[in-house]
This record gives sequence, C-alpha cells and structure tokens, in this order.
Amino acid sequence: MASPRLETFCCPNRDAATLLVLTFQPEVFCGVCIGSASASLLLTVLQLLPKKGAGPRKMPKASSSSTILLLISACDILGSLGIIFRSTVWLGFPGFVTNISMVNGTDVWPAAFCVGSAMWIQLLYSAGFWWLFCYAVDSYLVVRRSAGLSTIVLYHMMTWGLAILLCVEGIAMLYYPSVSSCESGLEHAIPHYVTTYVPLVLVLVANPVLFSRTVTAVASLLKGRQGIYTENERRLGTEIKVRFFKIMLVFIICWSSNIINESLLFYLEMQPDINGSNLKSVRNSALITWIIMGVMNPMQGFLFTLAFYGWTGWKLNLQWRKSEIPWESVSTSTATENAYALPGGNSVNFHDSKKTTVVPNHQTEETLSMLSEGSDASTIEIHMSHGNRELDGNAADV
Repeated sequence: MASPRLETFCCPNRDAATLLVLTFQPEVFCGVCIGSASASLLLTVLQLLPKKGAGPRKMPKASSSSTILLLISACDILGSLGIIFRSTVWLGFPGFVTNISMVNGTDVWPAAFCVGSAMWIQLLYSAGFWWLFCYAVDSYLVVRRSAGLSTIVLYHMMTWGLAILLCVEGIAMLYYPSVSSCESGLEHAIPHYVTTYVPLVLVLVANPVLFSRTVTAVASLLKGRQGIYTENERRLGTEIKVRFFKIMLVFIICWSSNIINESLLFYLEMQPDINGSNLKSVRNSALITWIIMGVMNPMQGFLFTLAFYGWTGWKLNLQWRKSEIPWESVSTSTATENAYALPGGNSVNFHDSKKTTVVPNHQTEETLSMLSEGSDASTIEIHMSHGNRELDGNAADV
C-alpha cells in the first residue's frame, strides 16, 4: 500500500500515531500486502496479454489515450512489485527492519532500504494519479478535437516532472537535516503529507468534472453525425458514460480508505494521549482502515483493467501471428473491392461506375472508437452505423 506513514517510519523520532499502525500485527499486515499485490500483479498481466479469439487492441492514431491507459497499468504493476519486495524483506528479515533509523546506529543500509522502498512505491502511485488526470484531460480534448498523438510528450513531462518534484520536495522537508536526526513534531511532516495527497485529491475533484464535460460533448458529437440521435448513438453515449463511472468508482474504492485513515491518525496525533479509553473507537477505526489500505491499494491495477477493458478471459494467445502473403492480399482486395458486408454475414457487390461515394466523418469515428475502447458492442455499433450509411448511399445509386 502507499501511505506517507511509510516514510515517516524511517525517522527515529516517530510519532505515536505512526507507531500505532506500523507496529500493529506487522506480520499479518505484510502478509496481506504481499497477497493483495501478488494477486493484482498476476491478474493485471493476465488482462493485458493477448487472448485467443480476440484481435489486437487498436486505437486511433490521432489519440494518445491508449498509451495513457497502458502507462497507468505499468505504474500499478511496478508499484505492486515494490510493495511485494518491501513486505517480503519486512517478513523475512525482522532484525534488519528493527535497525531502521536507530539513533546511534552505524549501518546505513536499513535506513536506505526504508527510504528507497517507500519512495519507489509513493512515486509510482503518484505518477499513476497524474496519468489518470491526463487521461481525463485527453478524453475531453479529443472530443473537442484539440488533442493528438503529439500531446503524449507534454503528458510525460507533466506527469513524471510533477511526480518527481513533489516526491523529492516532500522527502527533503521530512528528513531535514538528515534521516537519522529528523525534526520532531507534526509541523515538519505536514508538507510531506500535502505533496503526497495533492495528485490523489486532484483526481477526486477534477476528473468527475472533466468526465461529465466529455460525456456532454460526446452527446453533441453523436447528434451531429446524422443530425438525429438514434438508438445506437444513445447506447454508445451510455456506454462511454458508464466507462467513466467505473473508472471513478474503482479509484474511490481503492483510495478513500487512505483519506479516512489519515484523518483519524491526524486526530489522534493532536490528542495529549492517544491510548486513552475515550479514543478506543478511533484507534480501532484507524487500524481497520489501515488493513483495508493494504488490501485495496495494490488491487487498483487489476480493477482498473476491468474498468478499461472489461474481463478479457483466461485463454492466452502466445503464438506468433502468420504474416500475410502479398499476392493473397492483392487477390482478396481485388475480389472484395466493391463488396459491402451486411450484419448477417453476406455481401453485396456494386459495380455501377456512376455511383456516388459517401464520405464518412473519419475523425468522428476515431473519436468515438477511442472513448469506447474495450467495449465490443460499442465498436460494432460504430462500424455498423458507418457501414449502413455507406450501404444506403450505394443502394440509392443502384
């Protein structure tokens, strides 16, 4: 799981609230983290691998959203690997962990491991938050036809630049003047917590607004395709709306426990004695949400793939695709040059030399295909609607 408490634990003068959660059944907690992160890692990789009976996942060339979705999954996979490594060391080498940030200790490796593993996890999940924000921005800009593949460079600069800047700034202020002699008190740690939760709060606040504006723009775009709002257009708009809702639902489920837990721990830190009997319910709630964080934070990777693509199945396709023979392609394209596929699987040939070509709105089709990626029904409706308009135009000429 990703929590700024992990970096705070590296200081020798730890506050009482941090000790409360990190010393509560550490073996059970590390085991929960390893199990959740391992399951999420395996299922995420399974989701992303090609499957039998399914064609390659293609996206419009003018959109960078497919790359953003893969980068979000990559951040989750690398973050899960960091959680597995850190929890394994904590379980396998308890003596090594007890030497972390000893006041008079001479071994620097325990402190280096503590800081390095915590920064690795925090940086990758923060980058995932920034990429999710970029996904919402890119979806809105694509519908407004103001984005393209070149914007991915700007997204890289913003995501990795802000993630590294905030992480380094928060860590530097937390460990001032050094890891072995951090400043005591809550005030010096507040900037670290702020820099950690800024991208998370940004996604919670800004993404719903951007998604709602995108859905409104999609409705206008669908109406403008034919001048009417048919059942196919309405179904496709609903599919895109549900897709955005699932993304935000997964994010809230995985990270709301972090905000609740941090609020409870801050409340305990402001009390003169956190072990008082009147604070028992608060302590229990903090410990419960701490365990929930260990389960839900690593599961974000797998749940996001379900929201992005749906369940892709178990049957993997690890064989190389057979390359197409050039002369077969030429003969096939010559025979089907004037063929139009019908929903029933049949085809109709038109050989009228005076037929009028209906020019489709390719940019609109690519935009809708980008937003409905992962939904086979939506993709089929796009192409059927497109094919039916071409078929109607040619049938009229015949």
